[in-house]
Amino acid sequence: METLNDIEKAITALMEDDLVRLRDWFDEFDAEVWDRQFEEDAKSDRLKIVSGIAVLEFKQGRYKRI
Repeated sequence: METLNDIEKAITALMEDDLVRLRDWFDEFDAEVWDRQFEEDAKSDRLKIVSGIAVLEFKQGRYKRI
């Protein structure tokens, strides 16, 4: 397996077309990783815990209007 340094060097050597294709591929890859993590968090009740804390802080007036 390549090291991160090797991968960075290879990326800097890419032609613009390939860089665009890499960027598109990575965006899709990263979204899939995020989706899997979100699903795992939802199944493990982590989201319920986080949302419970957020609701509690909101009820205590500890929020900022944006």
